[in-house]
Amino acid sequence: MKHEVFVTGSTGYIGRRLIEALIDRGHPVRAFCRAASVAHVRLGATAVVGDALVAESVAGALRPTETLVHLIGTPHPGPARSAEFLRVDLASVRAAVDAARHAATPHFVYVSVAHPAPVMKAYVAARAEGERTIASAGLTATVLRPWYVLGPGHRWPVTLMPLYGIASLLPALRPGARRLGLVTLRQMVAALVAAVEHPPPPGSMRILEVPAIRAAG
Repeated sequence: MKHEVFVTGSTGYIGRRLIEALIDRGHPVRAFCRAASVAHVRLGATAVVGDALVAESVAGALRPTETLVHLIGTPHPGPARSAEFLRVDLASVRAAVDAARHAATPHFVYVSVAHPAPVMKAYVAARAEGERTIASAGLTATVLRPWYVLGPGHRWPVTLMPLYGIASLLPALRPGARRLGLVTLRQMVAALVAAVEHPPPPGSMRILEVPAIRAAG
């Protein structure tokens, strides 16, 4: 079954790979992007120009038949970028939720972050608030909670693998090690494709933690 898909953050780290995978599987994709990024939209997707921080702009582009995959976020998030998490990450998901509610979008897919977590508290708080915004709107939704997505240019946490191995052997640390585990870009894209192709029951909100994301890939 083909799904019409509308992707925000379409030219980003995950967005480019996701759109390629969706097109390869026969799904029609429209890529929401800024005018300056049109040239970077994956061949085969339809570029739609707009401002992801403005609800009216998203609403004017979104079609009622489309699954909305929301991937907008601050690139390379770090503790010094707390203001950006509110200005970009949270503002964009609020705009997308507002647009999805008015369009009666059949399925809203959101990439959040694993929580609770001992670091990146401002980032986690912004993403958790995004989840609450989705839940309050009563949307049919899938929320994915990776901690860190390993891929080209995003590999430094590989050095932490021995620590993850030790933590997974200790009963007191095992749940946290699983929740805050690393996933690969391939696993993340596979989980997103699976979410698009297999939406949850209408009106429900499905949460996919790290183990479920890994299983998809």
